[in-house]
Amino acid sequence: MKPTRQLRQYLNDKKLYAAPGVFDGLSTLLAVQAGFSLLYASGGAIARAAGYPDLGLLSVSEVCYRLSEIVEASTVPVIADADTGYGNGLNVARTVRTFERLGVAGLHLEDQEFPKRCGHLEGKSLVGTDEMVHKIKVAKDSVQDADFVIIARTDAIAVEGFDAAIDRAQCYIEAGADMIFVEAPTTVEQIQKIAETLNAPKLINMFHGGKTPMVPVEILAALGYQVMIIPSDLQRAAIYAMQQTLQAIQEEGNSQRCQKEMVSFNDREKIIGTEHYLAIDKV
Repeated sequence: MKPTRQLRQYLNDKKLYAAPGVFDGLSTLLAVQAGFSLLYASGGAIARAAGYPDLGLLSVSEVCYRLSEIVEASTVPVIADADTGYGNGLNVARTVRTFERLGVAGLHLEDQEFPKRCGHLEGKSLVGTDEMVHKIKVAKDSVQDADFVIIARTDAIAVEGFDAAIDRAQCYIEAGADMIFVEAPTTVEQIQKIAETLNAPKLINMFHGGKTPMVPVEILAALGYQVMIIPSDLQRAAIYAMQQTLQAIQEEGNSQRCQKEMVSFNDREKIIGTEHYLAIDKV
């Protein structure tokens, strides 16, 4: 089944799909091997993997290079973070066509001004509702595969308030968005109100340390959310593990004290599929 068709089916299911944030081929392989049926290509994590903060500093070409790695390594649908579409409506059209050719199953566009910043940072600014509605319509008109999913994200809670965010989200649904993503609700009551008010498939961003309170997946599913992205946890775990290992090497000259927190040489090769590749090369 095509990834786009599979994602469409997920949106019609009466269950919640957790999508961990991946940022390269290896994190994608690990997420697939862990049994996840949906992945999220996190723009913020991709930026940080390149050594930059999530402030819209990477070009669309840099992001696409990493997306191609992720899609190739994945056997399940991937939702991609397309930020603001990298500019105006013209840029949105090209971004959608490019992402679709890469093989992602869907993407989300946000209503921040370009360049954007992480949805859980302060100091965000928004484009007008009419401009974002135009971008959504352009995105929908640009897809070749009718199953490709366009997700509209609003960051308005932090800028204009909760009621304005709901109003914007409703406009984006009416413009044709296949799924709505209201970023950074700050209370359980807001999470419930979003679910009750917006009649469309819904995505929620949830991770420890953000502005949004943690809510059990069973409750989110009962409220009617279809997708929960966890953008940064894999990368944050990797950062901590690397810091601990580097500290051990710095202090002791080797990583022996970290061995229980590291996979073995052989297990690493199994994860990456070395034997499979060697078998291909046998004459």
